[in-house]
Amino acid sequence: MGKIKLNNIRIHANHGCLQEEAIIGSDYRVDLVVHADLSGPSVSDKLSETVDYVHLNNIVKEEMAKKSYLLEHVARRILDRIFDELPTVSCAEVVVSKINPPLGGDVESVSVVLKLERS
Repeated sequence: MGKIKLNNIRIHANHGCLQEEAIIGSDYRVDLVVHADLSGPSVSDKLSETVDYVHLNNIVKEEMAKKSYLLEHVARRILDRIFDELPTVSCAEVVVSKINPPLGGDVESVSVVLKLERS
């Protein structure tokens, strides 16, 4: 078993319940960890045998581009796509963080963390 991590994927997107968030958008950070059996590709050196992190990054970018009211919804869509498209992934955790959220205070970010395991 092994892990592949994508750290600090920076994206500007239009999520949120406030009208200005849908128009102006906000900056987001996404962190992703996927678990898979990496013993084969660690020996073979073949991309076709591993979880391609370019594919993972594209899933994150595409799902972040779709407007949602809640970060929970975006996070779940990312996980669902990973499990639909990458059968070798056994477990995945995603953290979606809104940078400088509009909540009337000095808050660096707010994050939602979701984890899903293949059944």
